[in-house]
Amino acid sequence: MNNNTIRLQKMIAENSDYSRRKAEELIAAHKVSVNGEIITAMGVKVSYKDEIIVDDVVLFHHEKVYFLINKPINYISSRKDNFNRAVVTSLVPTNEKIYPVGRLDYNTSGLLLMTNDGELANGLMHPKFKIPKTYIAKVRGNYSKQDLSKLARGINLEGKKTLPAKVIPLSYDKKSQIGRVQITIFEGRNLQVRKMFALIDTKVMELKRIGYGFFNLANETLPTGAYRELKVKEVQKLYNLINNKE
Repeated sequence: MNNNTIRLQKMIAENSDYSRRKAEELIAAHKVSVNGEIITAMGVKVSYKDEIIVDDVVLFHHEKVYFLINKPINYISSRKDNFNRAVVTSLVPTNEKIYPVGRLDYNTSGLLLMTNDGELANGLMHPKFKIPKTYIAKVRGNYSKQDLSKLARGINLEGKKTLPAKVIPLSYDKKSQIGRVQITIFEGRNLQVRKMFALIDTKVMELKRIGYGFFNLANETLPTGAYRELKVKEVQKLYNLINNKE
């Protein structure tokens, strides 16, 4: 297990039905303890190795579950949406409070992990582990090999250069200026792939994630909208990724 720490109120919100504000209220009311000590101040950092009791209930009482889904477009990567749009958690019938690991935007389809294991999720999303994410992008634009090389080397995106990426052109029609490009990134900024192509004056028309870590859609029998549970050895392999064992 890794030793990442997060603020106590965030830990409670991510692993219970309490909101972060309610978690802060419980802390202020001296109803939260960590390793037997009542917490009275905000900002305390904890890990998943700590015993956390909230209002006389041990926090980590749930069964840990792990799912891989083939997300359709027009789904929000969240548990709920203020505009009543479809959410990815509705695709998996479980009584556990699961969350997507990272996000695929509303118009992007493909592989997405979901779990209630906050330690694993936080580790996989941490930028220092550089988990590879591979996409097939259908794009329109008068881009060149040199333009794609810029994306591969890293490009200045919102004041910060992107990490080097793997970019493979798959097809291109000069008449329509429509092509398909495979791109693998090692970070997870908001709308990153779409924004990277926009920087070379190219519009992403369709985007599908075909790879996440060692998972590859080509090796799965998951129709769009379908899911499966992870095998025990796959969960351990994911933990190995964030514990620098692979």
